[in-house]
Amino acid sequence: MSVRIVVVGGGIAGLSAAFRLRQLRPDAEVLLLEATGRVGGKLRRVQVAGAWVDVGAEAMLVRRPEGLAMVSALGLDGELVHPLTTAALLRSGGTHQPLPPRTLMGVPTDLDAVRPVLSGPTLDRIAAEPDGGPYPPLAGDVPIGELVDERFGPEVVDRLVDPLLGGVYAGHARRISLQAAVPGLADRLMAEGGSLLLAARAVVAEGARDASGRPVFGSLTGGLARLAETLASKFTVRCGATVRGIERLDGGFAVSVGGVSDGGVSDGGVPVGGVPVGGVPFAERMIADAVVVATPAGKAATLLSGVAPMAAAELAGIETASMVIVTLAFRLPVPQPLPAGSGLLIPQAEGLAAKAMTFSSQKWPGVGAEAGVLLLRASLGRAGEQTQLQRPDDELVALVRQELAELTGLAAEPVDSHVQRWGGALPQYATGHPDRVRRIREAVARVPGLAVCGASYDGVGIPACIGSAQRAADQVVAALATVAR
Repeated sequence: MSVRIVVVGGGIAGLSAAFRLRQLRPDAEVLLLEATGRVGGKLRRVQVAGAWVDVGAEAMLVRRPEGLAMVSALGLDGELVHPLTTAALLRSGGTHQPLPPRTLMGVPTDLDAVRPVLSGPTLDRIAAEPDGGPYPPLAGDVPIGELVDERFGPEVVDRLVDPLLGGVYAGHARRISLQAAVPGLADRLMAEGGSLLLAARAVVAEGARDASGRPVFGSLTGGLARLAETLASKFTVRCGATVRGIERLDGGFAVSVGGVSDGGVSDGGVPVGGVPVGGVPFAERMIADAVVVATPAGKAATLLSGVAPMAAAELAGIETASMVIVTLAFRLPVPQPLPAGSGLLIPQAEGLAAKAMTFSSQKWPGVGAEAGVLLLRASLGRAGEQTQLQRPDDELVALVRQELAELTGLAAEPVDSHVQRWGGALPQYATGHPDRVRRIREAVARVPGLAVCGASYDGVGIPACIGSAQRAADQVVAALATVAR
């Protein structure tokens, strides 16, 4: 009797889980169900002015092993590229400053490095912090912004920590978990206490030794979204298949699937319009031996409400943030060159809508060159800030053009643009998030053959999602082996 494993969700986590399951159980039927008309989740690329460009995640941390291992497993080693420059600018007090090096997510470790962006009183306060104790070990997780406020003052949060964390999580530093965002720093302070400055310095020094000169970030020629596209080519994906519920059966599960709306069976990750033969019929009740739920937290909470209600309740408490990526293309040569570097971080205190601008053609090799265009993208949106994002596409493009001209002097008419909305796309790692994840996994583990994975758990980056997916795949395969014995 064949084994069927259903993976719910076709983002990078779901695709990675399915790929791992096929490796571990080549005898099993692995079926991936995706509610939308395409796979990839927040990995997506489009053509703007004839050039391919990522409009979701554009880079992955290559110092974590999972992303590079996946690139290698897919035979894409020769397509791996690294940034031409990682030197970015920081908007500070209406001027541009080099983004200070040797910070830990904006937490200073070197006074000279942060001197250009901080005031004298704040620098004095940072310098005096190691002698200002005693600092007992932290009793538990805390918001990283509040800890930095307490030790160094709010200027450090507003000018350094919040812009960096806002770029990663689309959130606010004073609400984000120290333990989730900077686990190495949290571990030190919870175990030993002591100076925040010295602890951050030690973590950065350890990371520098471990890196041994390796690049920090990577992507793929033609866009990082090719990682998801290549994964999807390794098995059949059913798009337009909305999973409505999961029911526990003796020895397995029943997965209720809604109708096909805008896609059907997808071989190689390319959605097929309409309702093809072999597509997912309306209200199908699919029997599976194991299920991996790789959806955002809110959807996962709904699906697990009947089979793992405690996990569902915890998942329902994870908030999300929405964001928009506006991509602009300018015909080369542009009348006003962009500032040197990979882009610009913009603190909320600067009063602009954009929180970051990435100079894509200056950051990545060959981006836009063949099409004769300069490409850049602006990121807008933080947790709790929905009004700005609800503006029509043309207004968002106009707003970004206005701020681009103010920030860089480039006021030329773009030859093309693209607006990508990511509604509720980024989970917010609030204080206590790691403990919440532990409780979710403990509750799910009580249901053999069930597992969860994705950005809501161990990190929002691509390697973290891949690692989460592999852990989930290993978990259900182990459960199936136990049943077989």
